[in-house]
Amino acid sequence: MTEDKKNGILHKLNNWGGDNLGKTLGIIFTDVTDDTLTATMPVTPRVHQPFGILHGGANCVLAETLGSCLSVLHVDTEKVVPVGTNINSNHLRSKKDGMVTGTARFIRKGNTMHVSEIDIRDEYGHLINHTTMTNNIIPRPK
Repeated sequence: MTEDKKNGILHKLNNWGGDNLGKTLGIIFTDVTDDTLTATMPVTPRVHQPFGILHGGANCVLAETLGSCLSVLHVDTEKVVPVGTNINSNHLRSKKDGMVTGTARFIRKGNTMHVSEIDIRDEYGHLINHTTMTNNIIPRPK
């Protein structure tokens, strides 16, 4: 993938959809390859649960955002769209502050179903969360 194409994809993803949950949580797409998509999310009180640590739901939002957008990049959205049908998230380590980075990659990339795995790590490389998600690829609604 050329640097121009990569920058174009990242620009599109980071500016897509106006206000949305990803933007509310501060998710920023930072890298894309032919096989992966990466984004960061700051860990601040905005994404904490009441005990002052990263909320598991925020991990799920980062993971699902990555898995869904990875699928979007690999289908013709004029004809079909990916829709999330399953997410399984394992919260492996707590985090109070700093930054987490998620990377999504396909386990299966079929014509009617995509299965992705998403690893979320902190700035020290510790695995914070491991998620798998399934997207069904359906005809674009008219």
